[in-house]
Amino acid sequence: MECGYCERRCRLGPEGYGYCRMYRAGEAGVEERFPDRWCATAVSRVETVPFYHAWPGARCLIIGTAGCNFECRYCSNAEVVKVDPAGLTDIMLELSPKALVDKARKHGCHAIVFSVNEPTVSLPSLEQVAREARAVGMPMGCLTNGYATVEAAERLARVFSFVNVSLKGLSPDFCQEFLGVPDAEPILRNIAALARKVHVEVTTPVIEGINDHELDAMAAFLADIRRDIPWHVFRLLPEYKMQREDYPSIEAISAKIEDCGRRLDYVYFHNFIGSRWVNTHCPSCGAVVIERHSLGCGGDKLDTFHCHGDLCPSCGARIALCGSHMAWNIKEATA
Repeated sequence: MECGYCERRCRLGPEGYGYCRMYRAGEAGVEERFPDRWCATAVSRVETVPFYHAWPGARCLIIGTAGCNFECRYCSNAEVVKVDPAGLTDIMLELSPKALVDKARKHGCHAIVFSVNEPTVSLPSLEQVAREARAVGMPMGCLTNGYATVEAAERLARVFSFVNVSLKGLSPDFCQEFLGVPDAEPILRNIAALARKVHVEVTTPVIEGINDHELDAMAAFLADIRRDIPWHVFRLLPEYKMQREDYPSIEAISAKIEDCGRRLDYVYFHNFIGSRWVNTHCPSCGAVVIERHSLGCGGDKLDTFHCHGDLCPSCGARIALCGSHMAWNIKEATA
């Protein structure tokens, strides 16, 4: 039986699992091995995922499971995604979709965001969570590597109203050596497809000397879809199989992305303390419309939201936003 969730299209049997080890062949078709099991549930700001243009300032319930369909040499969550999920069952939380949504509401969250590992490895469970979340008006977002099949990407668009896709590299050589997949074509296809249906932001983890020469080509690709796609260039910290690599140079990468701002309306560079690239500027007049600060890894925070709704306060131009600004301490919005 072929698994149709990602482009690996693994062959499955009752005891033969695919690459992610999260699906098996059942009597009714492909089924999850660990439905309604979660490795992580935590409250955080939407900016830490990162989402800068979706529900700015929102308090989110961050969730994740186990397993992944990539073999990233620099994986920051290898202890969860690169081990046999069966070995994590003792620490996984078993929460029904309703219980998960109730948990989000109890903590005053405005949204649920899947961001620890790859959502396509737990898509049926997430579809059930989405039904419960939709019933109480709670939006859902995710971080994904984008290596889904066409059919699975369509399902992602039905589950999530805002999606951040990791565009890690373009060349087949990079994809094969650093991601463990043949090429980036499915990812590029799905970025374009998702951008037609939901709010999309894109994140590119930069490995200096490895994929930084592709930044201009990535910006050009995104601009051909929509120039208002927010693009997060992430300073990649050496982890997993790349722990001995040097930290990327902030100055060198900053110089490379200066020109990208001429192609795209919203270009950000973060994952280091004190970045000057984390504010949103109006593409029409240049005014700062959203102020943020970055405290380094996972520390992004909204400071001041200047927009009038989704309009620039200086010139009235529309800013590309999904959802409204939510103050972190407004809990009654979901109570």
